Amino acid sequence: MEKTTIQEILDYFKLTENHSGASTGIKWEPGEGSIIVSKSPINSQLLGSVHSCTESQYEKLAEQALLAFGHWRGLPAPKRGEIIRQIGLGLRESKEMLGRLVSHEMGKPLQEGLGEVQEMIDICDFAVGLSRQLYGKTMPSERPQHQIMEQWHPLGPVGIISAFNFPVAVWSWNAMIAWVCGNVCIWKPSEKTPLSAIACQKIIAKILKENKLPEGISSLIIGDKTLGERLAKDKRIPLISATGSTKMGKAVAQHIGERLGKCILELGGNNAIVISNKANLDLAIRAAVFGAVGTAGQRCTSTRRLIIQRDVVEEVKERLKGAYAQLKVGDPLDENNHIGPLIDQEAAKQFESAIQKIKELGGREVIAGSILEGEGYESGCYVHPGVYELDPSAEIMKEETFAPLLYLIPYETLEEAIALHNNVPQGLSSAIMTQDVSEAHLFLSAIGSDCGIANVNIGTSGAEIGGAFGGEKETGGGRESGSDSWKAYMRRQTNTINFGQTLPLAQGIKFDL
Repeated sequence: MEKTTIQEILDYFKLTENHSGASTGIKWEPGEGSIIVSKSPINSQLLGSVHSCTESQYEKLAEQALLAFGHWRGLPAPKRGEIIRQIGLGLRESKEMLGRLVSHEMGKPLQEGLGEVQEMIDICDFAVGLSRQLYGKTMPSERPQHQIMEQWHPLGPVGIISAFNFPVAVWSWNAMIAWVCGNVCIWKPSEKTPLSAIACQKIIAKILKENKLPEGISSLIIGDKTLGERLAKDKRIPLISATGSTKMGKAVAQHIGERLGKCILELGGNNAIVISNKANLDLAIRAAVFGAVGTAGQRCTSTRRLIIQRDVVEEVKERLKGAYAQLKVGDPLDENNHIGPLIDQEAAKQFESAIQKIKELGGREVIAGSILEGEGYESGCYVHPGVYELDPSAEIMKEETFAPLLYLIPYETLEEAIALHNNVPQGLSSAIMTQDVSEAHLFLSAIGSDCGIANVNIGTSGAEIGGAFGGEKETGGGRESGSDSWKAYMRRQTNTINFGQTLPLAQGIKFDL
């Protein structure tokens, strides 16, 4: 498989012709909409093109999803789990090819592409186990011969809006849980990575067809942000799970709020690692560098800020210089390289613009960030990561630049570090590097990190599917993937059962006729 070409990957998933951006699971609607082109940021190679989903196609697809929901919710949860088990097997069979496709289309290193598919497999396994654990509660009633219990029921069609940086994994976090809970799914992927989504839909379609399941359990719509708005406004879709920028999330939330729908929002991050003078600096540097440059800084959990105790600032800076000097930027399919390209030239321009702004604000260069040119960098999407010292009150510190830029901030006391850490609008992931138990527990306490994720002696990036994933403040407050996140994909129903022959009222109220 080492010499697998992109053409072989496209042939494997039958992606060599124009595709429609609308599928109800097994069938593909004829191409009708405008053309969306997929080019690899690695070398600007044209990978394929997709017809965007039209309004009429969307209407047909939404109605089909409602019909499919009527069938799917009636299957026992363990039967739904069996279908997801088969999906997991399908992903295992296609892991190498799908991982390579993700790397080609998005530009992330091959090991990260393969790791993304492994996350999909893992969430399938999680959902299979969950299919026998959708527990409710029973509780005592104040009335004799009465029983109170809670049940959880499916919601209906779930809309999933995903981002380019994880073209397939984040969709699967939502879809597998939504499906095992009895919902059907309508997926709008990023228009920057449409082929990875189509490949997933084809894997799913094979399983649905083999099990003689109806159209509409898994639907795919591809288009620009107007299609996402259409999905968010649709009263037939009770839940929207959206991943992307804070700006996008606010617009989606507004549309959903106007119709009193439900939403799960996983939005921007501005993540920091606090490095104590009691840290193991070998661990700290490893965590900081991967967090800052992994996926070329295009993770919502990427490390943007290092808050460093003054006693170790200079040592951390020197170690960072040594580590960054070893980084290799280039073709992400070459496993000798650590960093691939940004998603497109526009992202590279935003990186360059941020560096210019840092300089205007008086930022001090520790490691120069730059756009790379020359042989191997012809796509214009490759950059060298940058590290800068900057006043923590600078506005750019509170913004998420989706690129490998890292800011260094000194602190005296841990209380000061926590205040600096929390003084941004976002609240996704955080970490402290320390060998001191008291420092670790303070950071994890109610007066510590205000993020949805807080780690000790690991970085901000690299969440496992077993834990609930999401953040606070402008990160949106939603949770997806593991733990009890499944409850967000269901509706709670309280039941009171009278198994006696009288009708006593609650709170001892008398109402005699």
